[in-house]
Amino acid sequence: MGRRTKDQRLQGYFAILYAQRLPLLPLCGKMATVPGPLIWEIVKRNNSFLVKEFGNGTASVQFSKEGNNLYNVNSYKHSGLANKKTVTIQPGGKDLSVVLATTKTKKQNKPTSLTHKSVMKKEFRRMAKAVTNQVANNYYRPDLKNAALARLSAVHRSLKVAKSGVKKRNRQAVKVRGRK
Repeated sequence: MGRRTKDQRLQGYFAILYAQRLPLLPLCGKMATVPGPLIWEIVKRNNSFLVKEFGNGTASVQFSKEGNNLYNVNSYKHSGLANKKTVTIQPGGKDLSVVLATTKTKKQNKPTSLTHKSVMKKEFRRMAKAVTNQVANNYYRPDLKNAALARLSAVHRSLKVAKSGVKKRNRQAVKVRGRK
């Protein structure tokens, strides 16, 4: 038996939903759970978070502005819409704090209590250890460990304030253009 195409997979998902008589809309206060791959097939080409930019030649690069997307890349692995378990790292406030937020898998139909947020105000190494423990060592999403550490590094770097003081002079020889 050969590999199934995307259309055949979508038809299979819809057949499963129809066979189980699961509504796609909330009915009587209960929300139907829709599988992540089905959501991704519906959302991947056209959603409000999608940003398309041109790359080398005619190849275009697709980015995503989702809140729960660590690399801001339009892919199933990093999607915050299609995955139930997501990780977010954002700056905390005016101080040098970073907020690590993970989604709870049990509260998918309650947006107010969906995320578990923890504020970190430590030095970078301790924050990196905490992110590693939360994401990878806790078996939450070990595939996002490197992405979470890269995002933590970028956020921490952006929070550093430039030191005010005397700027260093460029000691390289300056070319003086004159007449020939």
